[in-house]
Amino acid sequence: MNSNDIFRRLRYALKLSGREVFDLVGLAGLKTEPEEGYFKKEGEEGFVPCPQAVLGAFLDGLILRNRGPRKEGPPALGEEEPAKEGGAALNNNRILKKIRIALELQEEDMLKIFETGGFPLSRGELSALFRKESHKNYKPAQDQILKKFLNGLTKECRNQSPEASCLGEGV
Repeated sequence: MNSNDIFRRLRYALKLSGREVFDLVGLAGLKTEPEEGYFKKEGEEGFVPCPQAVLGAFLDGLILRNRGPRKEGPPALGEEEPAKEGGAALNNNRILKKIRIALELQEEDMLKIFETGGFPLSRGELSALFRKESHKNYKPAQDQILKKFLNGLTKECRNQSPEASCLGEGV
């Protein structure tokens, strides 16, 4: 999946306006002008490719808004160091991890979302997605896995009452 697809699907699932999205990008410290072309599909008039840095800043801003800034000190067991300029590339596993952190999703929430999206996983398969890349049981998340998760997230969030939001609450 390209960054535009992920950006557009998350915006829709979480019921965010374009302004809210770019406020979150700014919250993460990335100074960029709002570009509505990021929310268009490839081939549509006005499409602008979304840089990974903007998608990463959006996810980081979502975490900051919902969880607050990270406390100083070494990362907790299983956490990564915060991404630095030119740091590790954003892959599907990191995107899933950032969404999980931002929305404070527990294992059961994740499994339910995957099932709702039409891709049921076992607990072992789910944990393999969140392991370090160097771990022998690490499993890279293919585009189809991320797409099914985002579909399930959309269904879960959109089926809530109009005043409810998926932001900051377990699904």
